[in-house]
Amino acid sequence: MGVSLALQNLENALLRQEQAGASPARPARICTLGPIIHNPQVLEHYAGRGVACVAGADELAPGDHVLIRAHGLPREEEARVRASGATVEDATCPRVKGAQLSIARATRDGASLLLFGEAEHPEVRGLLSYAAGEARVFGSLEELMELPLEPARPHVLASQTTQDRDAFAAIEAWLGERLGGLTVLNTICGATRERQEEARRIAGMVDVMVVVGGRESGNTRRLAALAAQAGVETFHVERPGELDAKRFATKSRAGLTAGASTPKSLIDAAEEWLASL
Repeated sequence: MGVSLALQNLENALLRQEQAGASPARPARICTLGPIIHNPQVLEHYAGRGVACVAGADELAPGDHVLIRAHGLPREEEARVRASGATVEDATCPRVKGAQLSIARATRDGASLLLFGEAEHPEVRGLLSYAAGEARVFGSLEELMELPLEPARPHVLASQTTQDRDAFAAIEAWLGERLGGLTVLNTICGATRERQEEARRIAGMVDVMVVVGGRESGNTRRLAALAAQAGVETFHVERPGELDAKRFATKSRAGLTAGASTPKSLIDAAEEWLASL
């Protein structure tokens, strides 16, 4: 949903630009603040249509039309973007925006945030910025076990929206045995959970899995990891042209899934390639 909405917002902005023609209403540029989604083929497509991908607010100018990426922004960066003089359109995924606001509410009295996610991921940086007090991020239960925790202090547990539900449940159980005041926020996207469950189910029925999606896409990498954990040979590719028919010579049943930001055209092409073997 978040990916679809972000791309629809971008398409609408391009349509308005086209309709404005050479009039004063035409924006100087249409920009995204960072990659609007994590899929290189989609980004290449929009770059070819004149969409600029800027790194920060200091690259914006009055007259630009800028879309905030689906992953959201840190609060401080968003403030700088809105002060740049550009027209700002917020394309943050509604699930991510909901997680941001839930964290702000749950920590407003000073509770410490424990966030399950990838520290360098743009969504995680944005989520951390909404914590009113101390905030720490960890990528696994093992990393969490290394953090010094104060059992008497109130804590809030939340997650990057695309993390693994089972891993989050294990983290919640471990913390519940050690912390007296623990608030747990259900911030994992339902669509993400369903796709992970489907990936596990399909991996148990086949002897090879193909996962199509950007290598920078966290949710796609997790799908590939879940399939591999099921004990089946797994190939994570960005496009079907990366697949080698020789690697499938001894396979009889293939499974196919894809990341949330993978265009349908690439999924269909992968299905066609597999069906031709």
